[in-house]
Amino acid sequence: MPVDPLHSAPRTQRAAPSPGGPSTEGAPTAAGTDAVEVRRSARRRRTVSAYREGDRTVVLIPARMSDAEEKRWVGVMLDRLAAQESKRILGDAELAERAGRLSAQYLDGRARPATVRWVTNQNTRWGSCTPAEGSIRLSHRLKGMPEYVVDYVLLHELAHLLVPGHGPAFWRLLEAYPRTERARGYLEGVVAAGRLPHLPAARSE
Repeated sequence: MPVDPLHSAPRTQRAAPSPGGPSTEGAPTAAGTDAVEVRRSARRRRTVSAYREGDRTVVLIPARMSDAEEKRWVGVMLDRLAAQESKRILGDAELAERAGRLSAQYLDGRARPATVRWVTNQNTRWGSCTPAEGSIRLSHRLKGMPEYVVDYVLLHELAHLLVPGHGPAFWRLLEAYPRTERARGYLEGVVAAGRLPHLPAARSE
């Protein structure tokens, strides 16, 4: 997989928490840039949980958890919540409409697919496209994943309608999308967790 030169979505600096006390971390969620409050508990031994509270997300973790573990679990729980909240599955027509909006927002409307649809026979990649036909296909395995992940795969294939390979020109097309690295990390995490076989980067046909 080629190196993605994009930056992670911006995060505000987290203040060091007092022992056993809460810490607040500004981290983007799938719905926007809601704040994240991390609450440490000496009574909590191993479990981690999270819930929405107004315009912020509260993540509950054991007090002994390291800063690195806290950062990793905050990301995991944000993605789990986003997946749970993304219950409405887009149909093919809605998927095509979404692709049109993404093209207009990030590619100046230059990518104009003729068809965009879900497929169930695509188990070795997340998405594919045929530039000559202007067709884009997304694996049904993406259904139920956070919207920003589906958007990334859509945008990835839209970019392939303009640039077939994964060279610098291709990745420059995706620079405007702020969640490329986060989406790639989510998909790589799914593979690493063993829920799916190893899937290579989406590619053109």
